[in-house]
This record gives sequence, C-alpha cells and structure tokens, in this order.
Amino acid sequence: MTRPLIAVPARFSARASALRYAAEVAARALVEAVWRGGGEPFVMHPADPGHVAGRLARCDGVLLPGGGDLHPRHYGAAEVHETVYDVDEEQDAFDLAVARHALDSGLPTLAICRGLQVVNVVAGGTLRQHMEPDHRHVVHRVDVEPGSLLHRTTGAAEAAVSCYHHQGIATPGAGLAVTARAADGTVEAMELPGAAGWFLGVQWHPEDTAADDPAQQRIFDALVRASAGGDPGDARPRSAEAGVP
Repeated sequence: MTRPLIAVPARFSARASALRYAAEVAARALVEAVWRGGGEPFVMHPADPGHVAGRLARCDGVLLPGGGDLHPRHYGAAEVHETVYDVDEEQDAFDLAVARHALDSGLPTLAICRGLQVVNVVAGGTLRQHMEPDHRHVVHRVDVEPGSLLHRTTGAAEAAVSCYHHQGIATPGAGLAVTARAADGTVEAMELPGAAGWFLGVQWHPEDTAADDPAQQRIFDALVRASAGGDPGDARPRSAEAGVP
C-alpha cells in the first residue's frame, strides 16, 4: 500500500549544518511524525504561488508548519509591532496560496502554529502581533472542547502541550471554531465544522512530543488517515496496517 503524499512547505533558512549556503528546511521531528503515521512527507519548494493548485494535485494532504511571523499587512494591521520577526514575503505568498487552495478544495490539512495563523488570516481573521507573556519555550495545559475533532482525535479532554509562539489568534476567521484554549484564554486549536475536507489547526507544536506522547502522535495519524481516504477517527496508526513499511 502506497503511503499518502503529505505536502510540507519548506522554510527558508540562512544556514544549516553541513550545507555551505542558505537552505530550505523542515523540522525533523515534524517529518518523522508524518512518517510514523504512515505518510510520505514531501518538503515543497515555496515558490510560484500562482500555480499551487497544479503542484498540489499530486498530493493527498497538506501540513502547514510553524515558522516566522506573517506580515501584519495580510490581516489589515496599520502598524508593525517591534517584535515581529523573520518576515519573508515569498514565504507568506506561498503559504497563503497553499492554505487557500487546501481549504477551497477540501484537501486534508493539518496547520501547526504559524500554519494555523495563516489559515485564520485566509479565512478573514486577525492576529495578536505580540503576547505578554509570550508562549515561547513553554509547556502548558490546554482544555479541549468535548466532542470536537481534536477531542475525538486525541482522546483527551486536556493535554500538556509544547509551545513556541509570541503571536496568537485575535479574531477567528469565518467558519473557524475555537476548540481548545490555554488557561490564559489563548486560542490553542481551531476547526472548520462542515468543511469540504478534514481540517485541524493547533497553536502548539505536537511534533515536539509526538514520539513519546500517543495523543500528540494521533494528530499526525489522523491527517495521514484522512489523506488516504480512511476514517481519521480510527486511532490505529496507518503504519500498523499491512503493506505500509
């Protein structure tokens, strides 16, 4: 059985170990979590946003990962906060185009940290440019909405999650439902009830702990299963099925 192909937009990096020049990268923990779930991670060159539909036609699902800040002009902000960092217009244009296509076409999509913020902006929502205190290098509890997709996927009404972000959701975009919050009220997960395809967005980084936390790994398993046309609510990792190495 062929592994579903999961597109992961690459992130630009000024340098990377063992490479002489600038690089395009994806977090190892992220692609390993997709692989454990039975998917084939496809790290995608973030260029030519006008043709993402054709380029994604060969893919079965999308994972929008974390990264630097989205330029505030994309959500109508008149000023840029001094803490906004690592803005890249090429990266922004590509991620926004991928998110629009994935949501419009119903392509199964998991959005993580910046990825969730990109989806929220595509849906017409806004972001908090900076939080005080921020959630960088923080592990904290989130409370999950009973009966939500996140609840059904992880099997947990609350979870300890690994966060690294200084921005957050301000106004949810059209159709997006908040399904998890931190104790300080920060939006930690969003879903699209009634959407054409499977979608889950989390503000934390489930890949940080997925290797040791089955609830976090099940988020990736569900993306892969939805991308394969199966029941994303089935908790078995797709790698456990016959024929998937």
